[in-house]
Amino acid sequence: METLIVHTVEKATLIGARISMLFVFAPFFGSAAIPLPVKAGLTVAVTAVLYPVLGAMPHVAGVAGWMEILIGEAMVGLIIGLIMNFVFEGVEMAGEVVGFQLGFSLETAIDPTTQAASPALSVFYQLLALLFFIQLDMHEWMLVSLAKSYEYLPVGAARLGQAGAAHLLEASGSIFLIGIEMGAPIILATFLTDLALGFLNKAVPQFPVTFTAISVKNLLGFALMVITFGLWPELLKGYFDRALLVTQHVLHLL
Repeated sequence: METLIVHTVEKATLIGARISMLFVFAPFFGSAAIPLPVKAGLTVAVTAVLYPVLGAMPHVAGVAGWMEILIGEAMVGLIIGLIMNFVFEGVEMAGEVVGFQLGFSLETAIDPTTQAASPALSVFYQLLALLFFIQLDMHEWMLVSLAKSYEYLPVGAARLGQAGAAHLLEASGSIFLIGIEMGAPIILATFLTDLALGFLNKAVPQFPVTFTAISVKNLLGFALMVITFGLWPELLKGYFDRALLVTQHVLHLL
């Protein structure tokens, strides 16, 4: 009986390590707005669901071997959440760049997902991306990805090698790509506005370019923002789907 209890606790702990890291680092689940007891309850619930359908735990030799497997399991959940978070980091970058271009870089707001003060437009962009994330059921697809990871990475099989680490580092470059793509219309429009007003200032030195530029850039920027928001669902769906594919590829390299 004692052996059975120890085996059950060890297997549940290793399964819970993978799940808990997802709930710490993944978008939505890892939000600081969700209380820790709720996250702990979700971890226990998902562990209880997966426990009966997973195979037997591999033989563990000593404390060092047990810790190695525990770290490997935690790493799988971290990778699933981290790669999906790259999309949100890219959206946040786009918000910061757009806010700087429109003169709102000094305006801050409390980000409910991190409880930290961030540029207002960056927080707005992230919250909007989170709404689309939930609307597209990506939080459910992350759980499906977690469950399917046990098919090719059973408990104790995860090891971060050079190929997996290199691909994970390469995937982090999507932060800058997403930031540039989502902020490109407003960045380009404000750049051309500054250029045109600069030429106007040279042609008509008496024209109050300094005061006019702020209003023109704000009106143009917000107009483009409203227009581009209609493209966000399809754009973000592509980013989220790509993140899930990259996650599967990285996990297959472990």
